[in-house]
Amino acid sequence: MLQITNLHANVGDKSILKGLTLSLNEGEIHAIMGPNGAGKSTLGYVLSGRPGYEVTEGSVWFTPPVLPGEGRGPLGPINLLDLEPHERAAAGLFLGFQYPVEIPGVSNVQFLREALNAQRKNRGEAPLSGAEFLKVAREQAGALGMDMDMLKRPVNVGFSGGEKKRNEMVQMGIINPALAILDETDSGLDIDALRIVGDGINRIMRKPDKAVLLITHYQRLLDYVKPDFVHVLADGRITRTGGAELALELERNGYKELAA
Repeated sequence: MLQITNLHANVGDKSILKGLTLSLNEGEIHAIMGPNGAGKSTLGYVLSGRPGYEVTEGSVWFTPPVLPGEGRGPLGPINLLDLEPHERAAAGLFLGFQYPVEIPGVSNVQFLREALNAQRKNRGEAPLSGAEFLKVAREQAGALGMDMDMLKRPVNVGFSGGEKKRNEMVQMGIINPALAILDETDSGLDIDALRIVGDGINRIMRKPDKAVLLITHYQRLLDYVKPDFVHVLADGRITRTGGAELALELERNGYKELAA
């Protein structure tokens, strides 16, 4: 689904990614771990097309699944770096933020209905009516333990850290992406919220036609979202890859011995 080859990227004059190579297949969950400043968030921003992150070398090819009756995406791979951020989202990419932004004056319901109908238009599907959308929103909010009244409030305004992350999982469930890039989704979560968010990721994304790139500092989220692969990212490159046991090793010993 996603093939990153020899990716180099700068922020201003500073080189952050320095030859990163990574492959994700459909049905897989990959965890990226590493020390501060290694390039983990930069990778997520580069993949999503955030302005200010300049790719100087390498390639990123994305092949969305084509599901019978849905018409999602083209049959062949897409050069992700040629697309604008909204085009990447329409192709099936979702970025979960480490610090979800607040959008005063825009209700969650309004924001999510517009986003979902834009996705449906890209797939050649009819837009959902207000009643149809509210049914979908109630199902997703209920599964994450979120009151529908919160979805009527402005996006993330006045939400606690845990509520913002839970709201982001509701967004992901409604939009139903092919590939989710989750940047430190566990940041700021207590034990109960961590379990709820982990269960949400599994329910929404652990499917044969989807994939997840889970960026995290800590092993604790991986107790709930079992990764197929764990990668150590250090100094802009993948320096080691293993299974879930690698996360436990990092928790015990830190990054120093594995980062080189």
